Amino acid sequence: MLRQASATPSPDIAVEAIDLVKDFGETRAVDGISLRVPTGAIYGLLGPNGAGKTTTLRMLLGIIDPSSGSRHVLGRDRPLDAAPEIGYLPEERGLYPAMHAREAIAFMGALRGLPLAEGRRRADALLAEHGLADWGKKSIRSLSKGMAQIVQLLGTIIHKPRLIVLDEPFAGLDAINQGRLEELIRREARSGVTVIFSTHVIAHAERLCEQVAIIAKGRVAFDGRVDEARERLRPIVRLRTRASDGAWRSAIPSSARREGDEWVFELPEGGPEPLLKALIDGGAGIETLAIERPGLHDAFVAIAGNKAAAQMAEEKVQ
Repeated sequence: MLRQASATPSPDIAVEAIDLVKDFGETRAVDGISLRVPTGAIYGLLGPNGAGKTTTLRMLLGIIDPSSGSRHVLGRDRPLDAAPEIGYLPEERGLYPAMHAREAIAFMGALRGLPLAEGRRRADALLAEHGLADWGKKSIRSLSKGMAQIVQLLGTIIHKPRLIVLDEPFAGLDAINQGRLEELIRREARSGVTVIFSTHVIAHAERLCEQVAIIAKGRVAFDGRVDEARERLRPIVRLRTRASDGAWRSAIPSSARREGDEWVFELPEGGPEPLLKALIDGGAGIETLAIERPGLHDAFVAIAGNKAAAQMAEEKVQ
């Protein structure tokens, strides 16, 4: 069933995509993607390279047109009409190597209509806010790749956009600059800005996002809150006992596996109380019993499949 767009987009929804399709010749890169991004949310597009994330973002921004379907961005039917209120960091980075960081940030603001003098003032303030004041007079070519990427990100937000769209923003960043970027994203969201970012690293989405869309083969396999994705799986029990056998073994599912000296299995439907009673009454001699909530990685595997998860893991280490 096709999702119908409302005649007047809700102010509670910053970005809406309705059955977007994009064909490049005989290849269908995006196959009927529908999304609703709440205003003020940190929203992640999660999936392996080639899943359709970048093409989806470019359609949402109006950089390319869909083959079919529609989209609404910040209340506009034409995304380009909202361009002055959007900050976009593409996957392909690009800054003039000879420019000083301060000038590069101000220049990116000028491209969005910000007077150059105001851009310089804001650039100084942004660099200082993030503890990077000493970067301002350094040339881009003298900065590390990660440092230059942070400079470009500051240029992306210099005009104080209502919507920030980041395409694989963590790619190539070391741990320190990943932390800086995560904190910057949180700060923008706390001020009411909507942030959309694509990533193939599940940990970033799990730490930052309230809501994610899991994309595989050009389609949305899941769209919802992170906790909803995790709740699709039952909690995991890790159990270590003194006794090696006994009547208590009947309380452990046949699907349980051994990891070292621990039993690992899904929490039975009845919950922890019947399990505990059976273990105690059966003389298991409980040494440790931990109940773990499944992570987003486990949910991703269940939703998108082992192949997509393995591809993302391979991309992470490249």
